[in-house]
Amino acid sequence: MSSCQAPLLIEDSSLQGWTVIGSGGFGQIFKARHCRWGCDVAIKLLRCDDGTSASLLREIDMMRLGSSPHVILVRGVFKGRVPPSSYAQLGLVMEFMERGSLATVQDNLHGAPPWPLVFRLAHQVALGVNFLHSLTPALLHLDLKPGNVLLDNDLNAKLTDFGLSRLYHSVKRCSQKASEEEGGTLSYMPPEAFQLTYKPTRASDIYSYGILLWSIVTGTKPYAHAKSSLVRFRIPEGDRPPLDEIKLQAAGLAGLTRLTELMERCWDSKPEKRPSALACTTEAEELYKMHKLNISDAVHQVLKKLDQREEEIMMEQIERVHVTPVSASEREEVKIRDTVPTGHPPIQEMAVSGTTNRRDLAGAKDRPSRRTMA
Repeated sequence: MSSCQAPLLIEDSSLQGWTVIGSGGFGQIFKARHCRWGCDVAIKLLRCDDGTSASLLREIDMMRLGSSPHVILVRGVFKGRVPPSSYAQLGLVMEFMERGSLATVQDNLHGAPPWPLVFRLAHQVALGVNFLHSLTPALLHLDLKPGNVLLDNDLNAKLTDFGLSRLYHSVKRCSQKASEEEGGTLSYMPPEAFQLTYKPTRASDIYSYGILLWSIVTGTKPYAHAKSSLVRFRIPEGDRPPLDEIKLQAAGLAGLTRLTELMERCWDSKPEKRPSALACTTEAEELYKMHKLNISDAVHQVLKKLDQREEEIMMEQIERVHVTPVSASEREEVKIRDTVPTGHPPIQEMAVSGTTNRRDLAGAKDRPSRRTMA
């Protein structure tokens, strides 16, 4: 149990303008405006809750231990009704991160950010993990992945979602209930996690950090097209995400070879050979310093792309809801035309269609991203 004082209780009367911004197995995440604070907050709710959820209360306790610039800030506990719901729910009230998760940013960029931001993200995530591991007792995150790295409006990273977190001393037990609670995201789980006798340690997070580094550098998901059953089998056998493309890029970029070597050490099959979070932080900081002078331009470049993408999405939504009224006579004409058999399309039309499809398919092939320093 935490020795922290009781968290601030935030009722529904203090919040307005509820908007869904995410969801998961636990429930939904909302954005709302706190009337008295004058700022937006994020609220993580459970799907079904009677107001005494042990899992969410436990997460609140865990996250309140993590007071760091690179760990999400918990502002309080929500208990009340979310419009238009008629029953009370329990939730976690956190600071709102304007740019969402790293996973969302990767999707909108269709790849990785510029190199200065890649190295800063590697450093800031390491800082968050190191803070958690340096607590007494150590706090294990156990679900490090792009979806649990949130970004503010300057693209600074903070760790979130401590739903699987464990105090290090509390996992040294073998009960069936404890083992059922252990989990994570399959592609980021260490090989020892697939063993029946698995007991998470700091090295478990370090392995996930190594896979996360790969995702940050490539802008893609590990084992994106592999079946989960195959991933579950091959990770303990030593399979890891491919490094060929990264090593080709490393020849002309300062620090990328060392960053690649760091991720390989982090995802070593033997937990005892993985570096500590402090060692990861120290090396990531040294590598970031090589690119620090260009970070402002890199952030500006990414924010510009994200804003353009938001405008495109907005226009797509407007176009979908804009429907031109059709007169009664036009509707009747369409109805009659639809009932008359027309036979096969003209040969020329088919040929044009086939050409267009081949061109579209050729253009849809994945290509490795090319990036230069901003």
